[in-house]
Amino acid sequence: MAATARPQVYEIRSTFRAPLGFVFDWCTHYTTDDPRLEKEDYQRRILSRGKRQVVYEDLQDLPGGWMWSRQTVTLHPPNRWHAEAFGSHRVWSLDYTLRDLPDGRTEMTLRGERRPTPIGGRNPPKARLERELRASWKNFGVALERDFRRRSKSRRRKRN
Repeated sequence: MAATARPQVYEIRSTFRAPLGFVFDWCTHYTTDDPRLEKEDYQRRILSRGKRQVVYEDLQDLPGGWMWSRQTVTLHPPNRWHAEAFGSHRVWSLDYTLRDLPDGRTEMTLRGERRPTPIGGRNPPKARLERELRASWKNFGVALERDFRRRSKSRRRKRN
């Protein structure tokens, strides 16, 4: 049975031109606009948001039916968060870690273990899914850095 299959481990790194505190806040402020930022076609619904935990659901219409997932994200400020996701096609356990880099940049490491459900079929090849994850985070990174530049520009104006 696919649900008891051994999990596949995936890991990617992304670098953002923004300080760690901003990156943590931006990445952990889940919104219904996230699919647009990621350039993906799914719907997100935020179920609850607390100081240390966020729960949301994603729903995507696929040719063979819908794909649903619920993520429970536990926040560990200032530089980590953990997500447990279960859904119709897969089960994920994800760890995100941020680290300061020179010149005000931040590196994010995403490490996840993914198990398919019986309806989800086999895990995709490691290289393909890591490439897809990097592409998603590249899109998020563009929006994150744009938001950081806007906020920095706004602060400079207020000081003058």
